Amino acid sequence: MTVSRAVSSSRSPRSSPPAERPSKNAIAELLTEARERTLLLISGLSDEDLHSQHDPLMSPIIWDVGHIAHFEELWLTQNLDGPIEFSEMPGMYNPFEHPRAERASLTLPTLQEMLKRLSEIRIRVLDCLDKLKWNDENPLLEGGYVYNMVLQHEYQHNETILQTLQLKKGEPYRAPRAITFPRRPISPGGSVRFDGGRVTIGTNDRTTAYDNERPAHELELPAFLIDRNPVTNGRFVDFISDNGYGREELWSPPGRRWLAESRAVAPKYWTRDGDGWITRVMDITRPVDATRPVCHVCYYEAEAFAKWDGKRLPSEFEWEAAASWDASTGVARRFPWGNSNADARIANVDQLAFDTAPVGTYTNVSPIGCYGMVGDVWEWTSSDFNSYPGFESFPYKEYSEEFFGSEYKVLRGGSWATRPGAIRNTFRNWDYPIRRQIFSGFRCAQDA
Repeated sequence: MTVSRAVSSSRSPRSSPPAERPSKNAIAELLTEARERTLLLISGLSDEDLHSQHDPLMSPIIWDVGHIAHFEELWLTQNLDGPIEFSEMPGMYNPFEHPRAERASLTLPTLQEMLKRLSEIRIRVLDCLDKLKWNDENPLLEGGYVYNMVLQHEYQHNETILQTLQLKKGEPYRAPRAITFPRRPISPGGSVRFDGGRVTIGTNDRTTAYDNERPAHELELPAFLIDRNPVTNGRFVDFISDNGYGREELWSPPGRRWLAESRAVAPKYWTRDGDGWITRVMDITRPVDATRPVCHVCYYEAEAFAKWDGKRLPSEFEWEAAASWDASTGVARRFPWGNSNADARIANVDQLAFDTAPVGTYTNVSPIGCYGMVGDVWEWTSSDFNSYPGFESFPYKEYSEEFFGSEYKVLRGGSWATRPGAIRNTFRNWDYPIRRQIFSGFRCAQDA
């Protein structure tokens, strides 16, 4: 499928003046750093590893790399000044023309051919950047939006590649680990209270945020309680030990259908080891660590655990309020700790730990006292993926609008595999409630 349309120049009301655009040098450095990370993640993989379809849910890794390159070429050379010719590159790297199940049958290039193509595209992109005349009346260029969009696209495909590498057939992926966790006390457990009231959800930012995060709007939330930490492996073992997977009353009707089809008895990548459990994270197999957030659970497993624990999953609005709303100032924070950007010193993000961290490893905390709301695991919420009041599709419908509805559940907060430039309190991820290959966990909530 190809789409042809002009970019709308309509605007939602702004809460602040347009952000200053980044310098051309800064953009070039960010593009270079993003590509270095992509190539680091695939370094050491054979052509066979790159071309294999390791799981029916995932593309061959070389397809992801080609899609990254051609998306960049499309938006930073062809569509840069508008009108938009295509929203996705026509041909083998168009995800709508070629579903994942058939991508391994395409005539995909070798790694050396792909590296040459990446270099050729990047030369043209940087040449266009050098010649660019800024025009903030063009919404693609306002505050450097199109460059931020392309960067986030590459960051997000990095995480997809890591999902594939965790599923890798044959020898496990040898992760190039470069981050070790600081030793800190475990954070307090239990729940914290959000007192309720009128809060701001979403953003009016047009330099970085995706269309589904906009516009900022006010909601009235009742008071609720929410867990300080994401649910740990230890608590999930308690659920399993109490026959959580076998108790029909804990599971919703679609959850029971998924359970019957999947025959799951534990999170993905867990296996029995005598009386205990072991798990695999890339090339490391170890006993399940009770202090780390549970990972690789689907929405239905999270929902069943919450019911077993006498709680429920938070809505995405409760999650965002708990992460962002500072009642003392009446202002939403961009991140749980404030407005300074995420990095691996503040939260377990940016991939190179290749693992979840014990809860409390990072001491950043949200305004009401929640830990770990950014990084470690994406957190399932009870919300369907729908538009906000006043939503406008930008710059193409297929990014968000085509997915709105009850088929998908919203996840928040990012994971260890998320790059810092692709996460913030307002960021909305979505997936089918049956998915477990994603780096997903959850925390629970209760009515107050």
